[in-house]
Amino acid sequence: MNANTVSSEERLLASLRKLALSALPLWGLDCKRLELIKHRENSVYSLETNDGVLYALRVHRAGYHSDAALRSEARWMSALQDAGVSAPELIPRSSGESFAVVQHPNVAEARQVDILAWVDGDQLGSVEEGLGDNTAEIERIYSTIGHSAARIHQHSSAWALPQDFVRHAWDYEGLVGDNPFWGRFWELEALTPAQRDLVTRARDRVREELGAMDKSASVYGMIHADLVPENLLVDGDIVQLIDFDDAGFGWYMFELATALYFIQDDPNYSIALEALLSSYQAERVLSEEALNTLPLFMLARSFTYLGWVHTRPDAEAAAELTPMLVGMCCDLAEAYL
Repeated sequence: MNANTVSSEERLLASLRKLALSALPLWGLDCKRLELIKHRENSVYSLETNDGVLYALRVHRAGYHSDAALRSEARWMSALQDAGVSAPELIPRSSGESFAVVQHPNVAEARQVDILAWVDGDQLGSVEEGLGDNTAEIERIYSTIGHSAARIHQHSSAWALPQDFVRHAWDYEGLVGDNPFWGRFWELEALTPAQRDLVTRARDRVREELGAMDKSASVYGMIHADLVPENLLVDGDIVQLIDFDDAGFGWYMFELATALYFIQDDPNYSIALEALLSSYQAERVLSEEALNTLPLFMLARSFTYLGWVHTRPDAEAAAELTPMLVGMCCDLAEAYL
C-alpha cells in the first residue's frame, strides 16, 4: 500500500502496537501473537506468549486517568475480587507495579499500559443488536446485570476507602457542574437554539435536584459506570465483569440508568427493566424513593453522552451518534420538565 493512502488512524494503530510490544519486557513476557480486539478510548489486545499463555493488554487513552487513579482502579478491582465479585485480574510488572508508563517516538504522549489475565467467555449481549423478541433471553441478560450491580453496590456501601484512593466522580460537579467529567454538553455545536434552550433548562432542574440529593453510603459509592451487556463475559455459570475504565464514585441509581439507557425505546424495554430491578432487589434493598429517581438519572446520563460527542468533534463515531444522542436527550428533557 502506498504510504500516502494510509490513514492517520492506521498509522496510530501501527504505532500503538509497537508501543505495546515495547512494554512487554517490563513484565518479563515475550510475544508469539498480538492482535487488536478493540480500539475506542483504549486499545485492547489479545497477547499470546511463546509458551501459549493468553493475556489481555490495554494501552490506555492519553490523559483520561492519572497514575494515582489507575492504581486506585486496580485496588478496587482487587477488593471486589476479595468480596467474591468477578473482576479482571491485573498481572503485576516484575517491579510489582500494576501498570507501566511507556513512550514511543511515533506516539505523541506517553501511554499507560497494563496486562490482565485472559478471561474466556462470550459477551452477555449487545446493545447495538437491540433486545430482540426472546423474552427468556432478555430476562437472563438483565437479571445478570441486576445481580452484578447489586453485588458491586453492596460491596461499595461497606468498603472502607484506602486513604490515598483517587478516582473521578459522577456527582453534581461531574454530571452538571461548570466543567462536567465528560464535557460541557450544553455547548455541543449540533444543538439548535431551541434544543440548547431545552437542554439548559433541563440541566438547571437536574442541578437543583442533584444538589439536594443524599450521598450516604447506602445510595452513593464506587460504581462500574458502564454496566452494559458488552462488559459482562459469560462462560458457563461464571460471569466476569470487564472494562472498569469509567468506574468512579456515583449514585447507585446512575449505574442502573446506564444499564438501561440505550434500550429505553425498545418495544421490550419493560421486560428488561423488570428483570433488572427484581434481580437487584433480590440481593439489595432498593427504596421507592430511589426508584423514583430513575428518570432523573436517565436524563443526567443523556447529558454525559452529549458531552462525549462534544469533546470529540473530529471522531467519526461521534459524528454518527450525535443526531441519535441529541434526540434521546431532548426527548428525556421534555418528558422530565
